[in-house]
Parts: sequence; C-alpha cells; structure tokens
Amino acid sequence: MKKIMMIGFGAMAKEVIKRLPEGVSVGWVVARPPHHQDIQQTLGNEVQAIEHPSLAQGSPDLVLECASQKAVHEFGEWVLNRGWKLALISTGALADESLFSRLQQAERTHQGELIVLSGAVAGMDGLASAREGGLDSVTYTSNKSPASWRGSPAEKLVDLNNITQPVVFFEGSARDAAQQFPANANVAATVALMGIGMDNTTVKLRVDPNTSRNTHTIHAAGTFGEFHIELNGNPLPTNPKTSTLAALSAVQVCRRLVDGGLVA
Repeated sequence: MKKIMMIGFGAMAKEVIKRLPEGVSVGWVVARPPHHQDIQQTLGNEVQAIEHPSLAQGSPDLVLECASQKAVHEFGEWVLNRGWKLALISTGALADESLFSRLQQAERTHQGELIVLSGAVAGMDGLASAREGGLDSVTYTSNKSPASWRGSPAEKLVDLNNITQPVVFFEGSARDAAQQFPANANVAATVALMGIGMDNTTVKLRVDPNTSRNTHTIHAAGTFGEFHIELNGNPLPTNPKTSTLAALSAVQVCRRLVDGGLVA
C-alpha cells in the first residue's frame, strides 16, 4: 500500500481522496487545526491530521498539494529538503522566481522531486515537445462563468452580477496572471512552464455569462508548426473555480505510484 500526504482538505482534496486508486491511501492531511476534526471524522483516526509536514510520523511515498499557492510557499521547500516527492496543483506559486529557484535547489540538493501536474488542461506533453524545436509564441485563454471568477480580483475589473456579453478583463503575461489571480490562473503557469516561460506566454482571462464550463484554449506556433487546443471542462460542483480535470490530474499521479510510472 502506497501512502500519500495530502496538503489541503478543501473541495479538490476531497474529490481526489474520493477517487484514489486501489493501492493508495491517505496517511496524513496537512491543514489548519479547525479542519482536523472534520478530517478525523471523514477519514478515520488512522489518518494523521497535522498542521505542518514536520509533525508527520513516518514518510509518505508522495506529497500531494491540493490547497493553494500559499501552501506551496509554506511547505514546498521543507518537503523537498526531506528528499520527498512533491506534486503541485497550485503551479502559479512558481511564478515567484525566488521560490521556484529555492524549490529547484532543494530538489537537486536533497534528491527530492518536484512534479508539475497538468491540472485542468491537456496537451502539455506536446507543448513541451514543441519547445525542443523552438517556440515562437504561446497564447493561453481562460473562459469561465461569472461564478468561477467571484472572490477574485476580477470583481474589481468587471461587473460580474450584470454582465451580458463575454468580456476579456485581463491580458498580460503568465507571471502576472498567476500572481494576480492565484486561485484562478494556475493553468496559465502550467502552460508557461511547459512552453516558453512565465514572461513570454500571453494570457487572456475572460468571463462569459453564457457558459457553465471552464474553457481553456492554447495556441502555440514554432518551428514544429502550429497547434490549437480547446478543452471544455466541467467545474467541481462544490467549487466552481476548480475544474474536475484538475482533480483528476492529481488522482492520475497517485495511480502512477501503483502502476510503476512514479518510482517511490
């Protein structure tokens, strides 16, 4: 049995836990103390509810972050310094150059492994392959319903309650998108990491009152040619900011633990 440490116990983490493949179990959940009782009641007393990875008894086969960019800042370096494997869903945290550099250094020095999950988007293997031949441009567009943008800085840029037509309310670099919209633009960072970088990837964020899906569009051009990918994902019923596919990408990395695709 492979044991994972889950960072976070929100909508995505609960969805991942519900779908864990056979042969993988949760040994630890890192969360704030107010969540500990819920964790124990939901998962049982055999699962350790802890406030920091340093409080864990034993070592996980994989640490899976399903919380926030803030959690990556708080725990990422410590986890890699232990030589553990760390899979990130909140890839937007890597827009912080200093943090990314420290995580890479910890990974090299202590033989840990930093795994960037594909999250809510597809085609990252093709984008990374295209980069090998030289990419000229990559543009990522995120199109979501007003409900998906509530609670974000989008509320200051567009009237989400009265919008009647699709509107692009942000256009800039992947770095700016990931840092200004930490709960909504992790895909922008993932695309940038697999392609031409945080500062050279163009990002457009769009609100559409006529959709209930999260649509992710990537256009890339280079010496390989050109491709256009569009993915229309269903958001989690419990959190419209999060695509179901993002949770499934976390489930898939757990499956690799038991299938041999991820050496523990």
